[in-house]
Amino acid sequence: MLAKCSPTNPPSKFRFLLFFLFFFSLRLALYAQSPAASIDGQSGFTAKLINIEAATNETFRYNATLHNGSGKPAVFEFKTNLPIGWMISYKVDGSQVTSLNMDPGGSRDVSIEVNAAATATPGKYKIPVKAITNTDTLSLNLEAVVKGSYGITLTTPTGKLSEELTSGSHKEINLEVKNSGTLPLNDIELSSQLPANWEATFEPSKIKQLEPGKSIAVIAKLKVPDKTIAGDYAATFTATNSNSSSPAAFRMVVTTSLLSGWIGILVILLAISLVYYLIRKYGRR
Repeated sequence: MLAKCSPTNPPSKFRFLLFFLFFFSLRLALYAQSPAASIDGQSGFTAKLINIEAATNETFRYNATLHNGSGKPAVFEFKTNLPIGWMISYKVDGSQVTSLNMDPGGSRDVSIEVNAAATATPGKYKIPVKAITNTDTLSLNLEAVVKGSYGITLTTPTGKLSEELTSGSHKEINLEVKNSGTLPLNDIELSSQLPANWEATFEPSKIKQLEPGKSIAVIAKLKVPDKTIAGDYAATFTATNSNSSSPAAFRMVVTTSLLSGWIGILVILLAISLVYYLIRKYGRR
């Protein structure tokens, strides 16, 4: 007599079919959630932004993605044709590279950094970048818009960078801040690097805006501590803003004051007189 199949006791073939369907569905779900490699035969070289505007002395940074859509590994070599004096570098995971070995279907982020020549005039420049393999050439046409240059110069009206001071004195030093670029400079601050216990203040201490080609006079008020030993000292004044900076290194010659010199001479004379007196008084005994 044949046993009947109850709903709670299905045949072995039916159980195997259920297990196979469950396992196949689970594999599909996991595959859908995982970033599977795309091997579609179409490689690509793309960038989020292809047109960037910056000053001449700033770096143009592009974030690109390189995709190997072929079914085999490939070595992509980066090539470009830049204007004279320009420079370019390619970085992957923070390391500079000139080529990239990629697996089938793989994609990598590539950071492209371009520096314009110092003499580049304002305008739009084409930056054609290529990723080349033995069988394919991928092109990425970037644009760099040069809007000008930032430049700042700190010096003195006469160009003299040395001063003579006396110990314990105050000295006013005339400085000149000039915008040597082609773009306006905003929020320029003056600072100093001095020997220990020296002090300096500036008038003005901050320049709100300085147009290209313009200059502004600044007075540095320097205080030398008392009992400073005579000799040569180094002091540096710096003009800085968010785009540029310029230091001016001074040679400071510290001398003793005239009064201190006379006091020293007087002390020496008194010492000689005392010795002479003692010799005269006790030398006969």
